[in-house]
Amino acid sequence: MGLLDQLTGMLSGGGGEGQGGVAGAVSSLLESQGGVAGLVEKFQQGGLGDVVASWVGTGENQPVSADQIQQVLGSEQVNALASQLGLDPQQLSQGLSEYLPQVIDKLTPNGQVPEGGGDLLSQGLDLVKGLFHKG
Repeated sequence: MGLLDQLTGMLSGGGGEGQGGVAGAVSSLLESQGGVAGLVEKFQQGGLGDVVASWVGTGENQPVSADQIQQVLGSEQVNALASQLGLDPQQLSQGLSEYLPQVIDKLTPNGQVPEGGGDLLSQGLDLVKGLFHKG
């Protein structure tokens, strides 16, 4: 089913179950929030506008904690994603805190949130894959 299946399939082989699960979670978040723009807006509404702006911008990415991920996305969404992907909610939040800044950074190479997001998400699959398969 779209980006979620493609990304999860690409990353689950050889990358470890946890990494594939986090990749699926990132993909699912992007789809459910309306792409990069929707996810950025969610973080802005959650009081992390400066943090998410650093991911989009061309400078250094500010970190985000697992607790902040839970706060912004809400326990319900984190628990639902974790259950869907067979991960512990804390493990998922920790994984998202590590990879989400990198993914948003790579999907906004010019320091701007793309409009629509669909085409850029498809183009960004290889970039995201590289984040999970280093070496």
